[in-house]
Amino acid sequence: MGHAHAHPHGSHDHHGHAHGADAGSKRRILIAALLTGGFMLAEAVGGVLTGSLALIADAGHMLTDSVALFFAWYAFHLAGRQATARLSFGYDRLKTLVAYTNGLAIFVIGAWIVWEAWQRFEQPSPVLGAPMLVIALIGLAVNVGAFLVLHGGDRDDLNMRGALLHVIGDLLGSVAALVAAGVILATGWYPIDPILSVLVALLLFRSAWALVRDAGHVLLEGTPGGIDRDGVARDLVASVAEVRDVHHMHVWSLDGARTVATLHARLDPGADAHAAIGAIKRRLAGTHGIRHATVEPEYDCCADSHHDGHGHEHPHGDPSAPRHLH
Repeated sequence: MGHAHAHPHGSHDHHGHAHGADAGSKRRILIAALLTGGFMLAEAVGGVLTGSLALIADAGHMLTDSVALFFAWYAFHLAGRQATARLSFGYDRLKTLVAYTNGLAIFVIGAWIVWEAWQRFEQPSPVLGAPMLVIALIGLAVNVGAFLVLHGGDRDDLNMRGALLHVIGDLLGSVAALVAAGVILATGWYPIDPILSVLVALLLFRSAWALVRDAGHVLLEGTPGGIDRDGVARDLVASVAEVRDVHHMHVWSLDGARTVATLHARLDPGADAHAAIGAIKRRLAGTHGIRHATVEPEYDCCADSHHDGHGHEHPHGDPSAPRHLH
């Protein structure tokens, strides 16, 4: 993406806070994984014995969720490792990659539920309502517990959002199974089982799309929501007296929570570069929430003014022209 040269530095307090939040989220995800995995086997057996698609679908979802939650836990584990020469930003983005994969997995699970529901519509089969009701109640209690454990975590973290989404899916599955069991016991109308299973699948599709979209935006190093890159550049020119022009500016996020920026700043002749860089970084951190920035100071001609890494020419002209912000 053209910023392999960047080495963002932030305050130790910020890093300490981030790693502390990660430790709490890691512990919460492990507890949720154990709860989910522990009940999944019982629900799978119960679904087969009762003939309930809602239970089988929820058990299949819980199986995938257990694996996904353990992967999410391991992603937090790896994220704590130090950066290396090959991975200069460390493992922070692994959490985002896991979140993206979790979102795709939910799409697959939802598609399977819809397919199974269609088969049940074509060939209805009886469902044992009473055992289904008991299993659904226990599953609901387990999933509520897992949800409460995760709900207290850092919801700005995409990996935590992905884990929470899996548990919400299980929670919805348990509610659907509970309602289906109640309707079957009261009326004997078996189609309610696949109908509610499809409803859960549709809700999962919507949430999974939001997760995949947000995680994909981070992986593509898109500008974080709420930040106007060009507006930030104009603000630096207006607020820092020594800065005449800001160009080659990139703003992205490492993991959906920590924002990083690199930029070239053209300074007034004779300006103190060290003081100007300090002022720029303070402005970025204090006003725009960008606490990790690499600033390249320039005085006259940009070192990349004739040719950049993308094969584009960038002659200096109007310092506020958008063409500088590549």
